[in-house]
Amino acid sequence: MAPDNDCFEFIKNREGLRLKAYRDSAGIWTIGYGSIIYDNQTPVKKGDVITQETADQLIESEISIKSAKVNAALGNVRVNQNQFNALVSFAFNVGVGALLSSTLLKRVRANPADPKIRSAFMMWNKAHVNGKLVAIKGLTKRRATEADLYFS
Repeated sequence: MAPDNDCFEFIKNREGLRLKAYRDSAGIWTIGYGSIIYDNQTPVKKGDVITQETADQLIESEISIKSAKVNAALGNVRVNQNQFNALVSFAFNVGVGALLSSTLLKRVRANPADPKIRSAFMMWNKAHVNGKLVAIKGLTKRRATEADLYFS
């Protein structure tokens, strides 16, 4: 499957746009629509500034890469477009490695219609803040909207 325009808009709306580097809720330098690394694999750093065009290129590239990895992770499991978009959004936000080791992916692979998938999304609402794992309001909301998308 491929991410559709709704996938791009969903992620853009959840991430927001910032053309100047900032620290996200976990303290990671971020820019554009939630990018933490540039296409050349250089990490975002304090003081970086990009254009709208660069932000668009970064998100398109990152979603393309992550959607290919979501496809590979799903294997032969069939999901609908909204389910795929929700999984790409999740992978975009937490990383493909997190998706690959998640209960979420295990449940999707076992049964894409399992209602317990909703709670598996919600397991990922925390970030390390000052050395402690803390539930983050924004992540809780994002996981809920991804679960809603998945089941729509």
